Amino acid sequence: MPLVTLPDGSQRTFEKPVTVAEVAADIGPGLAKAALAGQVEDSLVDTSYLIEEDVHLAIITERDEIGLEVIRHSTAHLLAMATQEIFPEAQVTIGPVVDEGFYYDFAFHRAFTPEDLDKIEQRMTEIASRSLPVKREVLTREQAVSLFEGMGEKYKVEIIQAIPGNEALSVYRQGDFVDLCRGPHVPDTGKLKAFKLTRVAGAYWRGDSKNEMLQRIYGTAWANKKDLKAYLLRMEEAAKRDHRKIGKKLDFFHLQEEAPGMVFWHPRGWAIYTEIEAYMRRVQRDNGYREIKTPQVVDRTLWERSGHWDKFKENMFTVESEARDYAVKPMNCPCHIQVYNQGLKSYRDLPLRLAEFGSCHRNEASGTLQGLMRVRGFVQDDAHIFCSESQIQEEVSTFIDLLFDVYRDFGFNDVLIKLSTRPAQRVGSDQVWVKAEKALEDALDFKGLAFDVLPGEGAFYGPKIEFSLKDCIGRVWQCGTIQVDFSMPGRLDAQFVAEDGSRQVPVMLHRAILGSFERFIGILIENYEGAMPVWLSPVQVVVANITDAHAPYVKKVEDYLRNQGFRVESDLRNEKIGFKIREHTIQKVPFLLVAGDKALETGSVAVRARGGEDMGSMSLDDFSTFLKAEIAKRGRVCL
Repeated sequence: MPLVTLPDGSQRTFEKPVTVAEVAADIGPGLAKAALAGQVEDSLVDTSYLIEEDVHLAIITERDEIGLEVIRHSTAHLLAMATQEIFPEAQVTIGPVVDEGFYYDFAFHRAFTPEDLDKIEQRMTEIASRSLPVKREVLTREQAVSLFEGMGEKYKVEIIQAIPGNEALSVYRQGDFVDLCRGPHVPDTGKLKAFKLTRVAGAYWRGDSKNEMLQRIYGTAWANKKDLKAYLLRMEEAAKRDHRKIGKKLDFFHLQEEAPGMVFWHPRGWAIYTEIEAYMRRVQRDNGYREIKTPQVVDRTLWERSGHWDKFKENMFTVESEARDYAVKPMNCPCHIQVYNQGLKSYRDLPLRLAEFGSCHRNEASGTLQGLMRVRGFVQDDAHIFCSESQIQEEVSTFIDLLFDVYRDFGFNDVLIKLSTRPAQRVGSDQVWVKAEKALEDALDFKGLAFDVLPGEGAFYGPKIEFSLKDCIGRVWQCGTIQVDFSMPGRLDAQFVAEDGSRQVPVMLHRAILGSFERFIGILIENYEGAMPVWLSPVQVVVANITDAHAPYVKKVEDYLRNQGFRVESDLRNEKIGFKIREHTIQKVPFLLVAGDKALETGSVAVRARGGEDMGSMSLDDFSTFLKAEIAKRGRVCL
């Protein structure tokens, strides 16, 4: 007689074992119809799961966040089934859930076309309408290998053979289609109501460039057509804001095959970059950070001692010289410890905050590179705080205040926070990890901040808090982080003399606010659609003449404003003023000053904002005062 305890604390007793679906039906017909899966204790299960003992149970529906994940996972199977119905010779490999969607990788003799995707999507709709039952079966490893060998699915066989242990495996059937999967899945294909295939891309089998190239079909799935439509509208807006298109249009930067994943900054893009760097340098200096610079190429032995070599060697660029192996640094932390280690430190020297605009390189797979968002060469606003255990909470709290203040200056007010805890592969004792995790949690609680916990997502050397920005169209970008590290300082011989005269190992806090400059600038370009706040605009003002007679005055205005510290250009081309206004508006210049007869006579300028607003006539002093106030706002709505 299993006793089922529901999330609201109510309980139901059954005379015999029952499935999750039967419990939902016992609660009510509406829930029975809506049920997608169940959560028994901490495990997600199918609605067909048989409950034989006392449990805590939650019925998962499309209203639950995890329910959407079940829908997307099931839609990936729907995609694979539809593809094989149309193209029987296509082999299936893997099909996981990703942010806001899913994908499935196929081995096929030719490239899928947009027309193929249309046909596949239509077949998916037809299969969904059949409301095919989705059934789970448990097979021994030998049975599973035999099944997929008989189907000619060599990739599935390879996946099975690579799974450690000898436990039984589960497969899911819907109609004639069968796939290897842990599940859970929706009870029938009729639950899949709103989906769209979005694109196709190449992907190496198992992510290894030495293996064959597969075809990855991406899609998205939602609980209903309304949510799907809203998502597709967001994606249309995101496409308009693609930083690669805008960067080319506004002449900010470019990338090319001779330097994959490395950015060629143009004057206007570099003006944005250097303005951000100067701002961050000032912010860090004013908050007690001391700027340093460390080498780009460092002997392999340092990376071995720090633990990075075993963890990241596949992503390091390496070089050999005079029988020594070196790595181009992929991160800055081991080098910062070398600076700390120069001279014995006292407890009075702590906290010691070392900051670097550290240039790093990582050998990312070429298929993962994406404009400024994923590069091989990047610069971080990196810093490390060396402190005692008793100083952790205060330092983390102070950092959080600084981070929120910086984000507000860039126009971001909606920040999501996640606490990532110990991963399976890690350095340091469990006792140390408990202390580190508690220190971060206490700091967040002290600040009164809401946060989610991500079990197992911490760095290999310590837990971390991740800060994600929500942009103007609702996309979330993980940028800032602070990580507590009890392990690496000791591995690299960092010490300080405590108040009692003993030698102790400092705690190291790894922290960044922007993350990489390249990616953060990409986020800014997309958030503002290239129309950067005045303080970041590469050209803040353009002064244009109406006729050649006004040219000397335009140059005088340009010189005056440049001497005030503004980024200003003049436009003296023999073009109509309307043409000039349109062109500089397209180039997202915040203010256009027009000099005609009246301006020449009165020593003023006619001011137009890039949104088209005619701001009337201003004296040069008044416009200078106005522009300084606009710049001082940074990305904030008001001071």
